[in-house]
Amino acid sequence: MSYDDAAPSGTEAIVVDNVSKVFRISTTPVTSLKERLLGMGRSHYKEFPALTDVEFTISQGETVGILGHNGSGKSTLLKCIAGILTPTSGQVLARGRLASLLELGAGFHPDLTGRENVFINAAFLGMPRKEIANRFDEIVDFAGLEQFIDEPVKHYSSGMYVRLAFAVAVNLDPDVLLVDEVLAVGDEVFQLKCMSRIKQFQDEGRTIVLVTHAPETVRQVCDRAIVLDHGNLVIDDEPGKAIRVFREYIHGTSQTAVDTKALVDSPLAVGDVQIHHDHESVRRHVHVGESVWVDIDITTTRRVDDAVLDLEVTDNEGRVLYHVDTDSLDARIAPIDGNGSIRIDIGRIGLLDGEFPINLKLIERSTGRMLDWKERAASFEVLNTTRADGTVAFDVTVRS
Repeated sequence: MSYDDAAPSGTEAIVVDNVSKVFRISTTPVTSLKERLLGMGRSHYKEFPALTDVEFTISQGETVGILGHNGSGKSTLLKCIAGILTPTSGQVLARGRLASLLELGAGFHPDLTGRENVFINAAFLGMPRKEIANRFDEIVDFAGLEQFIDEPVKHYSSGMYVRLAFAVAVNLDPDVLLVDEVLAVGDEVFQLKCMSRIKQFQDEGRTIVLVTHAPETVRQVCDRAIVLDHGNLVIDDEPGKAIRVFREYIHGTSQTAVDTKALVDSPLAVGDVQIHHDHESVRRHVHVGESVWVDIDITTTRRVDDAVLDLEVTDNEGRVLYHVDTDSLDARIAPIDGNGSIRIDIGRIGLLDGEFPINLKLIERSTGRMLDWKERAASFEVLNTTRADGTVAFDVTVRS
């Protein structure tokens, strides 16, 4: 699909201009003709706003992630960008050929073979038949279905079905790729293949919009991220900040609406963060079982009496390995006025080889307000001196 007749200007690939989408939902089921006739003139519907005044632009070659809980409007937004849904108000402008990985296999017929469905589905997505024939072997090879391509797809497993649909879509040679949760399906090998193709598209300067509920995927592949909550755009920022908002306010336990501008007016800010260990004068890394401590500089514009420090240790992909806060440790932070510091001792590191970043967050206990956070505030490196393999170090003994 292409919107070149209404394309954005300059280097913009996609413009979402004040888009709202309202659905009508039935409130009274009508089961008979009599009920339908007697109900004439009366509304049996209510309006549900799936998107409300959403506005942003995406530059050519940019990869943007869209995060949100179920029902946040992220899939609706992607369908508006793809042209599958028409906004109730506002407009979407896009440049070039679009490939949509939204409802994979939507054009598949269960009684037809994989071969027949490749031609039908690719034609449905706008690929000429000659081009389909030229790319057919590549499509089948990517899907890994050479032995099954002439079998009816009704006999395919769900994984086979998805692999074939993905293979068709990514071989459209698109300028803009729209992806909705497809990286969360299929086996691990297929997911790695999907990721490899997406990174290839990035290297080729294509524009990608990725809808997902997996922050780690956004951190790995996106230049920036947008968070939606009940149809409203909450934040449009670099991945680390957007992921923090998604995790702590929308995907987490807090039900408070996010006001990211409030952080600018916070009375407290995290300054320099340094990680130390006993052997740092002779080596950068620590060994399995050794300890580190974290020194955190704090600056306040007024006295803060009830700050709570939240600590996460992650791997380099952003997966949380350990999470705790000072309240959970029964370690109340002393009141901070002006400049202050906090030290955290982490004893007996139970991790194997790798570099392990830490994330820090400070919260006001009385209000639950976020005072400041730092993604990847510092990191420490562990050298595995044992013969064990993996991520976590256990104290293992054998008896016979």
